[in-house]
Amino acid sequence: MAKDTLELIDFIGWTSLRQLHIVGVSMGGMIAQELAFIIPQRVASLSLVSTAARLVNTIFEIHLLVVSIPKSLDAQLPDLKARMFSQSWLEAPDDYGDFPTNGDRFAAMELEKRQDVKGFTEKGFICQAIAAGWHHKSPEQLKDLADNVCRQRIQVLHGSSDNMITVPHGETLARELGEEGGVTKIIVEGRGHVLHLEEHRLYQEVLQRMIEKTENLE
Repeated sequence: MAKDTLELIDFIGWTSLRQLHIVGVSMGGMIAQELAFIIPQRVASLSLVSTAARLVNTIFEIHLLVVSIPKSLDAQLPDLKARMFSQSWLEAPDDYGDFPTNGDRFAAMELEKRQDVKGFTEKGFICQAIAAGWHHKSPEQLKDLADNVCRQRIQVLHGSSDNMITVPHGETLARELGEEGGVTKIIVEGRGHVLHLEEHRLYQEVLQRMIEKTENLE
């Protein structure tokens, strides 16, 4: 998938040094690591969100088994909500005012997604989960990645209450990339896996700060 992404950005013409501001969430963060590993000199900034260098003692496989068991969406939703979001966010009034709670909005979004039977399939989800489970970047590979990208260009964001890819994964990723050498680590207390929904303003501010900072780096 990283090579697919590379083929696309090459076709678009984004080939200059330090041109790419890469943001990867969850499995997208794994793809972002692979992409940065392939073309480190083209990376202007690398933001890795709710992701891991490798999955260790994770509930991801359990989640895969749970969603693979045939059952109604109503039966799946409570488990899905608990793994992806903090309870406080789910119970809070809808950020956009269209639904009673944020949890109700997510349920409506999930229902709409599941109605696209060609775009959302059980096979597709299982393949995604397997790909995430196979992703593996060793400490040595992460060091090489950070050496070549530049640690001041890298940040790791993770929710402390992430029940999909737990926070120790984010802490390990930041440490092995080189937190002490300049990699930024941000742990958002009390938030879950989907930071761009739970903390959308903070999320945008963090990304903007990194982009502005790295535009001025040599």
